Amino acid sequence: MSARIPNSRLQQIQTTLDTAVDLYNQPSFIPADPISIVHQMKTPQDREIMGLWTAVLAWGQRKTILNKAQELVDLMDGSPHSFIMHHTEKDLARMLHFRHRTFNDVDLLYFMSFFRYHYTRYESLEDAFLLGYHPDQPTTEQALNAFHRHFFSLDHAPDRTRKHIPAPFRKSSCKRLNMFLRWMVRQDDRGVDLGIWKGIRPDQLVIPLDVHVERVARRMGILKRKQRDWLAAVEITDFLRLIDPDDPVRYDFALFGIGVLEKPGP
Repeated sequence: MSARIPNSRLQQIQTTLDTAVDLYNQPSFIPADPISIVHQMKTPQDREIMGLWTAVLAWGQRKTILNKAQELVDLMDGSPHSFIMHHTEKDLARMLHFRHRTFNDVDLLYFMSFFRYHYTRYESLEDAFLLGYHPDQPTTEQALNAFHRHFFSLDHAPDRTRKHIPAPFRKSSCKRLNMFLRWMVRQDDRGVDLGIWKGIRPDQLVIPLDVHVERVARRMGILKRKQRDWLAAVEITDFLRLIDPDDPVRYDFALFGIGVLEKPGP
């Protein structure tokens, strides 16, 4: 990786990315971003539940994503964990009209079942990722694969819901789950990411790879792989580790911000 890009070019890219991180990793980033839903929540469990759910729904226009995630919060009376653990069939009935793109009532009911199943056995949703985690692993690949297996371990798991929970072993870039992990694991003095999980290290996180990040990464020479898949996300992250070995995914703010909110950098 480093041999492919001269040191002078590497320094130029780092300067561009550091400038963008300083611009976008700020509290002013929160209100228009899906992470704002998570910041509303008060308890760790509520933050985990709405973090995962909001990330899964993060498809389409950001305003619509925020509205649909807020609709879910309201349907669960503002307390997702309590609602999930104590709801009645009558409570569920009022949620059956919920839709967002390809996410429908079948998916919603299974998510509810999974959350209740998991929190009956574990205190934190982090435990679902730690089932496959090892501190010696360079990335969260095995943690994500383990989460996928755990999520679909219930007997009545619908096949159609599998498209909403990706996994590296299925060749997905896992953009939404990597974004969710960034929210839960990263913590700095900027106040955007929450950093409530301590079992997974920030240096193991993988960049949330979407079309905007991909476009900027290719323009900068960071990404050469043709497919937008797990290996492409790892390729970008490996490059970012050359700049910041301890917290490479902080540059998600830069790549996403440059790709969505301004013209691509050099």
